[in-house]
Amino acid sequence: MNDTPLPLLPSVPPVDAARLQAAWLVLDNKTKPPRSLGQLEALAARYVAVRGEHVHSPRCCVVVMAADHGVAAQGVSAYPQAVTAQMLGNFAAGGAAINALCENAGSELLVLDVGTIGATPPGVRDVKVRQSSRDFTREAALTPEEVSRALSVGLHVADELEAKGIDVVGLGEMGIANTTVASATCAALLGVPAERVVGRGTGVDDAGVRRKIATVEAALKRHESALANPLHVLERVGGLEIAALCGLILGAAAKGQLVVLDGFITSAAALVAHALRPQVVEYCVAAHQSVEPGHALVLDRLGLSPLLKLDLRLGEGSGAALSLPLVTAAHAVYRDMATFESAGVSREQSDE
Repeated sequence: MNDTPLPLLPSVPPVDAARLQAAWLVLDNKTKPPRSLGQLEALAARYVAVRGEHVHSPRCCVVVMAADHGVAAQGVSAYPQAVTAQMLGNFAAGGAAINALCENAGSELLVLDVGTIGATPPGVRDVKVRQSSRDFTREAALTPEEVSRALSVGLHVADELEAKGIDVVGLGEMGIANTTVASATCAALLGVPAERVVGRGTGVDDAGVRRKIATVEAALKRHESALANPLHVLERVGGLEIAALCGLILGAAAKGQLVVLDGFITSAAALVAHALRPQVVEYCVAAHQSVEPGHALVLDRLGLSPLLKLDLRLGEGSGAALSLPLVTAAHAVYRDMATFESAGVSREQSDE
């Protein structure tokens, strides 16, 4: 790796433990048996600890980062690489699942092209670092400069969202072959064999799964000596959208925003961010657990419990958008429920 300067990665302080404890005290004084709303209360406490007590409902934005991948040449996807750009056009036209789900959740949607092949469709923000990563079975996927520029994309988006008053940042991605890239990234960072993290992605058959495993194994072997550093992992086997999402996670956490992870690919970005700034996970919520086998391993390493388990494998930020109404509901419970005192409701009686 050369001496290309990286963007200044922000420090991420731990979430204020006193504010988290105070949020739990408020929730425990609401008119319900203690902790009877389960994960919804944990989500409410986390939101308040991260964002503070606001009267307004959480303002949300789902950010989709898109890029192509040179490893697609190894036949690891059920779809041709041209689908990436085609789906970006669909996002811009409002016809994709993420458009419908964001509209339903009352969330803004921001779609950025960090590295697709060809022209960026109108309506998608062009922040292209290069046209596709390289095939990491043959060479490093990205140069240090490209990793730096992609991280900067995410950091700048975090600045923009803070200026707009966004409270909750949902993460999404688009890119043919990116489950293979996420698998290689996670295998490297988790120190597990390829077969434990590789799944069917967009729906490859058994032969396709075997081909993906072999591809990830080849990449890990080729780059083995350089995978001890998380930034080197991004360079050797990463993707531009994963690097940009990593920058966004770091930037949003540093600014005290709640980050809602989608599926396997966005969680791979969170795994890199966690390796760089461990406290970042305190600002993250896992929207769901996908059917990709590596996703459960990543969530376990991050110590996150998914809000939903719907067998999703679409990507796009679909799971993040689905979970945003839960964030809003959690905040409403915290803000609007009466306390025992205000409602004149008796607390549970002790046995003494």
